[in-house]
Amino acid sequence: MKKKKVSHWKEHLVESLQLPKDMVFQESVITLLGEREILLENYRRILEYNREHLLILTSRCKIRIQGKNLEVLYYTNDEMKVSGQILDITYESL
Repeated sequence: MKKKKVSHWKEHLVESLQLPKDMVFQESVITLLGEREILLENYRRILEYNREHLLILTSRCKIRIQGKNLEVLYYTNDEMKVSGQILDITYESL
């Protein structure tokens, strides 16, 4: 119960100060452009990568991207861009 109160208080503070929620709560941001491109922000590292799937570690979960002809166009410490035919995006608990 106490954790829920702290979380609620933190969320209220973030709203009041108009802070970006993704940064404060360490959430990943996925921007899907049709079925051909993904922009992923706030990730830790790439765990697996081939032409059919990509497994990415975030601070809260693992994100698996399934597809065909997947290619990481670029990646930095903060974001990456993936192209190819995106078939499925799955969240896996840590």
